[in-house]
Amino acid sequence: MIDANQKEDNPKRQLKFRKLPGFYAIVRFAPGADVPHWATNGVFTSITRTANELSVVCPMENLPAEMNSQPRWTCLKLEGPFAFSQTGILLSFIEPFSCRNVPIFALSTYDTDYVLVQEEHLQLAFEALIATGHEFIGEK
Repeated sequence: MIDANQKEDNPKRQLKFRKLPGFYAIVRFAPGADVPHWATNGVFTSITRTANELSVVCPMENLPAEMNSQPRWTCLKLEGPFAFSQTGILLSFIEPFSCRNVPIFALSTYDTDYVLVQEEHLQLAFEALIATGHEFIGEK
């Protein structure tokens, strides 16, 4: 526990981030569903299976015409890699969203973190990130 006179060991971090091109879909399937072939194409995809669901994150353009996934999401990539021993990385990035009621969907990989933001909240998200010292380094 930290008392009021003690300094935090983990000050807020200023992180660099990129915007991945295009829009993304987040789709939920039954837990036993097969992974759709279209779900594995693209610069960034994520397939996660639990006992309760199969979740797919993929470029919106991959979705078959008969599937509708709203809202459209933008994917922000933190510039890693980050060591597993580093703490507070994701928290530093998403805390400004919470303070401004920006909904997110966060994913982590071995090297870094990805945060998806609904299209309608993107401008507010960027404003929040820049205001808190994070650095946008472009689209990739």
